[in-house]
Amino acid sequence: MPIRVQNDLPVKELLEQENIFVMDEYRAAHQDIRPISIGLLNLMPLKEDTELQILRSLSNTPLQVDVTFVRVSSHVSRNTSTSHIYKFYEPFDNIKNQKFDGFIITGAPVEQMPFEDVDYWEELKGIMDWTRTNVTSTLHLCWGAQAGLYYHYGINKVQLPEKMFGIFPHHVRNRKIPLVRGFDDIFFAPHSRHTTVPQDLLEADDRITILADSEEAGVFLCMAKEGRQIFVMGHPEYDRVTLDTEYKRDKGKGLDIKVPANYYPDNNPDNMPQLLWRAHANNLYTNWLNYYVYQLTPYDLYGTPF
Repeated sequence: MPIRVQNDLPVKELLEQENIFVMDEYRAAHQDIRPISIGLLNLMPLKEDTELQILRSLSNTPLQVDVTFVRVSSHVSRNTSTSHIYKFYEPFDNIKNQKFDGFIITGAPVEQMPFEDVDYWEELKGIMDWTRTNVTSTLHLCWGAQAGLYYHYGINKVQLPEKMFGIFPHHVRNRKIPLVRGFDDIFFAPHSRHTTVPQDLLEADDRITILADSEEAGVFLCMAKEGRQIFVMGHPEYDRVTLDTEYKRDKGKGLDIKVPANYYPDNNPDNMPQLLWRAHANNLYTNWLNYYVYQLTPYDLYGTPF
């Protein structure tokens, strides 16, 4: 699938090195086609890493995807250069009058804080409310999923006794739902979080459909409003070395961090991590784009009410 990005986006070259078809603005403007419009609210600290991971994940269908990077105005990132953010990211106020086929809200390193203590919480609430009327389907990732479930359904996260960290097996719960079409009965996915949303509360809420869960990691995938809102509790977009980088960073800080579960061969951090989740991660994003974005969105986003 061709992904439309700005001509000088730094990760464009890395995507092309992976043989991912990236279309620049000039070529996209000369094609007689309406691309799928996806907004990405990137709340992760290392924004360029997340850009690469998400764009890679969106690259596995024949659809042309036009990605708009979105930022909150009420928070200043300390881990990505200001010049990069102001050049490639639109403040939400600049795009709030637009409509999108799909929208992604990423995780954020604030999970141990109460939602109300996050400095951009009020702005994020406004964005999540806006998605109800301006987006066909919204995909929430990790902390973004916890925030979405709290805002939309009043289900709060709880602190875990220790960090959920590693690659965990999950079971498909409802194979008839298109979002998990093509999944194996058991599949792996990365988790890196200190909090969780209690499974019993999700089970008890008839507005929410659980699609996959894990005996160790709890609910991984659930949705509401027939896919208008989708919640992914882990990080299927992570690349091979993301958890390795997190582990060695925390060890270097002297933090009490366990080796990521089911990640290194022989549980030895000196070994190359095993990549066990990429196929299902690609399948998840492809199914989302196909069944919940492309097949449901109107051709004229402005002419047809949601």
